[in-house]
Amino acid sequence: YGNFGKGVECAVKEANDMELVAVFTRRDPKNVTILTENVPVCHIDEAADWKDKIDVMILCGGSATDLPVQTPQFASMFNVIDSFDTHARIPEHFAAVDKAAKEAGKVAVISVGWDPGMFSLNRVYANAILPDGKDYTFWGKGVSQGHSDAIRRIKGVKNAKQYTIPVESALERVRSGGTPYPVRGLLICGASPAIMYPNQQLWHEVYEKLECFVVLEEGADAATVEKEIKEMPNYFSDYNTTVHFITEEELEKNHSGMAHGGFVIRSGKTGMNKEHNHIIEYSLKLDSNPEFTTSVLIAYARATKRLYDEGQKGCKTVLDIAPAYLCEASDEDLRAHLL
Repeated sequence: YGNFGKGVECAVKEANDMELVAVFTRRDPKNVTILTENVPVCHIDEAADWKDKIDVMILCGGSATDLPVQTPQFASMFNVIDSFDTHARIPEHFAAVDKAAKEAGKVAVISVGWDPGMFSLNRVYANAILPDGKDYTFWGKGVSQGHSDAIRRIKGVKNAKQYTIPVESALERVRSGGTPYPVRGLLICGASPAIMYPNQQLWHEVYEKLECFVVLEEGADAATVEKEIKEMPNYFSDYNTTVHFITEEELEKNHSGMAHGGFVIRSGKTGMNKEHNHIIEYSLKLDSNPEFTTSVLIAYARATKRLYDEGQKGCKTVLDIAPAYLCEASDEDLRAHLL
């Protein structure tokens, strides 16, 4: 029950067809105060006692160490949904969750949020529409929940925030139909840069940089922590990463916000001689990264319940779920007002 848990709680309040049944925590429940009255806070060890009382369990842990364990574990008891965002490990996470959910006859939806999630959908739509083209994904400027959580799991780190900062010149060149640097084949930022550029450092300079602001535990060695951050696979090792060590007071004063955002752009060509250029762009500007992400989770929680009611089972992603499943409105209303 941190930023994500509170975001889910707020999003549920806005949904007319949902209610918060319980909050489960690894902490002492007596020390957790939630925003909704008359909803119990239970220890996570009691979750199995609620197997027949919950339609969907929304998992609010981090991708680094929590969700790889928790999602398969709870998919064996509940319909579940998570925001697992380590792109390189999605296939193995899917396989583990799919096995658990199918054995239990449950539905699990993984990697829900804005990237992966909304950005994933837009990449797929754009690729289908413009097969002759290139993809570009820019994140930031903003605070990454997953990356910040991964830093906080490092021994010696008391607290941390990580910012992703796009390179504006590269963004503008892509918007105009250009390529920031010659690429080979399909480019989706976040995939392995070594495959796409002969010189990996050029990829860093072209697209984005990561800045980390870290508060150390007393006695922790800054050089050791910095090395562990910069060498962390799937998070920082493939990026131009700068680490700043600051006091807790500085972190609270200057880095308490949770804004984020980004852009998915596909440039493509059509015509018999490829004479026409097209740009598809989807962008997000978020005051609160966790509140937006959990709003996406709530929409897909609705879809999870509907899929289960239809008799489906196993693991799904946003790519498997039709848009109508996300909405409170009926199919007739959607056709009349949004189609």
